[in-house]
Order: sequence, then C-alpha cells, then structure tokens
Amino acid sequence: MIVDAHAHIFHELHGLTGQGATRSLAYGKALLGEQTFQMTPPMMDRTAFPPEALLANMDWAGVDKTVLLQGSYYGEANATVAEAVRRWPDRFAGAAFIDPRASDARETFLRCVEDYGFRILKFEISVGTGLVGLYPDLRLDEDSMAWIWAEAEQRGLVMTLDLGAVGSASYQTEAVQAMLARHPRLRVVICHLAQPPVARGSDAKLDQLWVEQIGLGMHPNVWFDLSALPAYAAAVEAYPYPRACEYIRRAAELIGAGKLMWGTDAPGLLAHANYPQLLAFVRDHFSTLAPNELAGVMGETAARVYGLPPG
Repeated sequence: MIVDAHAHIFHELHGLTGQGATRSLAYGKALLGEQTFQMTPPMMDRTAFPPEALLANMDWAGVDKTVLLQGSYYGEANATVAEAVRRWPDRFAGAAFIDPRASDARETFLRCVEDYGFRILKFEISVGTGLVGLYPDLRLDEDSMAWIWAEAEQRGLVMTLDLGAVGSASYQTEAVQAMLARHPRLRVVICHLAQPPVARGSDAKLDQLWVEQIGLGMHPNVWFDLSALPAYAAAVEAYPYPRACEYIRRAAELIGAGKLMWGTDAPGLLAHANYPQLLAFVRDHFSTLAPNELAGVMGETAARVYGLPPG
C-alpha cells in the first residue's frame, strides 16, 4: 500500500495568514497578501485543486490513499474535506481545521469529530502561513490549546503539527515535549520532517535545533511525514534532491525508519516536481533502507498511525 500522508484539496483559496489573505487567481497563480506567486503549474483557468484532481494524480502515480490536511493558508474547508471522504472513503482520510482562539473553537471541534467523523486534527503553527503568523504569542502549551490536547488523547485522535521553519517562533519543540509528557497516549505527527535546513546545511545552530526536534521521535507515539522536502531543497539542488535525501537518512539513523512516512504537500509541491516524481524521489532514489523499511515509509506506517482501512 502506498499512502500520501500529507496533501490538500481546495475549490477556492480563501485563507488568512500573517502576510495577508490568500486568494485564487488564474492558471496556477495565487495572491498572498499583496504578492502574486505561482502556486501550482498553470493547469486551469482558476487556481484550484479539487479532490478529482488529486485522485487523478494518485492514479497516475499508483498511490492508494491520501490523508487530506488543512491549514489557515488554504482557508477552513472542513465540509469540503468531509464530503471528499464520504464520496471516496477507500481513497481519502480527512483532518479537521480548528482555530484554537476562535470563539466557536469548541463547537467546531465537536462538529468535526462527532458529525464529520474526523479522527485527525491538523494545526499549522508556522509563522509564514499558520497560526503563529496570525497570533504571534500563540503557544502549543497555552491554555487555549490545553483542552484540545486533552480531548484528542481521550478520544484517540491524531494531532498533526506543522511547526514551521527551524529556529522560528513556531518551532516549539519544548512545548510539544511538555504536552507529550502530560498526554503520553496521544499520537502526534510532525510535518515536513521538522523542516530540515536543507539550503542552510552549514548552519550548525539550525542543524542542532532540527536534531532536537527529530529527537521527539524517540517518544513511542511521535512520527514525521516527509512532505515538502523538495521545496526546501529547490534553492540549492535539482531533482532528485540528494541533500533532502541525506536528511531522511539522518532521521532514519536517529529515530528509525519506522517513524517516517512519505507525503507530498500537493498541490503546492507540484510547482517543483510532478506527482510521480514526488513519489519516486523517496521510493526510487533513496536507497539506504531495507525493503521492509521502505514499505513502511511509503505507506504502511501512515496506514497504521492514521487508522486507514486496508486495501
């Protein structure tokens, strides 16, 4: 089984970040605040990535299932994700989006978990496109988050965290460690392999911060997805991103390959490589794993952690 542990769908960008609102433009372009950028390849006359487009990419690459994550960058899409899971339950699992400081946070949580049936909560904490950009003083261990950690542990939910760039205000390794100590049965997935400083590999301080966050994987209930690594590597190298693969190798040595799960971060990563290439960059060009370890990275671990049905 091959599982993309990290992808997104949207019909229209309607997000909010610290840099401003996100809005769909035409032919892969998008607006972030006052900046226009190429978000995806120029495929359609309105920048979107509906579930049908993701399914077509999955079929093209031979990917069986995908975990649909959310964030404030894309805009809340709980109903959209729930509908995709309802229509294609054998292909998709969905995660909820909750703004912990919103006045209706508890109501949104209950709707997502009890009505939509989400078993995953996704929190993008990053400064650039996440909650710390909106709330610069937000902490994962603050009071507004405490009830969410407790509910997730009690209900057996998975907390998926994008902690942002290494060394940034959102890179709250110690806060995650504190929450794990308080909620030892809670399962946590950290996105993007803790965002290794691929383009700044000579910075020893950043490297040490990355090693410390990867160390969270020594906890029995913490895993990392490998999504977005090509985007970090693109400034210094081309496909198949050997420096990015080196960080995967180091992480496997530090915490074991069983703590890693492949993912893409599509559609944004499609501006760096097509979907089959995002699969092959790990499956075909990362050769240091034993076959059983590679099978775990490419899908078996994600299926177990996220509770995906077999087949």
